[in-house]
Amino acid sequence: MNIPAGNRIEQLAAQANFTLRRDVMSLLRKAYRRERNPRSKNALGWILENAKIAQREHLAICQDTGLPIVFIEVGRGSVVSPSVIEKIKTSIEKGYIKNYLRSSIVDPLVRGKASYRGAVVHIECSSRMKGIRLTLLPKGFGSENKSQLKMFNPTAKIETIENFIVESVMKAGPDSCPPFVVGVGIGGTSDYALLLAKKALLLPIDIPSKDPILKKLETRLLQKINALGLGPMGLGGPCTALAVKIKTAPTHIAGLPVGVNISCHALRSATIKIDKLID
Repeated sequence: MNIPAGNRIEQLAAQANFTLRRDVMSLLRKAYRRERNPRSKNALGWILENAKIAQREHLAICQDTGLPIVFIEVGRGSVVSPSVIEKIKTSIEKGYIKNYLRSSIVDPLVRGKASYRGAVVHIECSSRMKGIRLTLLPKGFGSENKSQLKMFNPTAKIETIENFIVESVMKAGPDSCPPFVVGVGIGGTSDYALLLAKKALLLPIDIPSKDPILKKLETRLLQKINALGLGPMGLGGPCTALAVKIKTAPTHIAGLPVGVNISCHALRSATIKIDKLID
């Protein structure tokens, strides 16, 4: 595959696994400065030090380098064929192998030996840009396993929905390595609500939503979640979550799907823009 800038997609796999996003690091530092519980402050210090070492030494931030989730945004005048999609998957696979990232993908029923093949790809078109934007989200399953979906009646009160989201975080507990970033999807269908929740994790977590309703809801949910007192790595304190991010979509008059997708403190994603991918 002739890709401008050579092996940029392979490098994307390394960047996503070696370097925490700036917005994530910013909120982790703020949480560290605010923390008063000595054990929780130590945990946040270890998290920050681990991220620094991973970036400096080109090592995986976490041993679970996740199942690669690939978001492909196709801009005006660009074309992505099935063969190009397969080559994108192959480039990500090579990036994992070349950078000694753990193989974690197996057949869902047979299981067997883990491999690197099996990235999940989502494609959407965008009239707001030219070229192709690739975003890689390595999703570890310590947090992915805590995903929740509930099909509410359309008459459900907002407090009931909030309680479901907070309870989902409570169920995740320390096993999912808090402080969390909580992605929420509201609307669409059952499958789309969960996709929205995952896409919400790609939003800048240090910038409030421009939608005044979502901004208030995210703020209120973050306060309720942090009031749980789970704290960093389950050691207690006011920082159970760094942020709550919500994406919505129109839904049917007879339903109200709500999906919750949690990320551990190591929220990893990386994006590149490519002018053209040649088949």
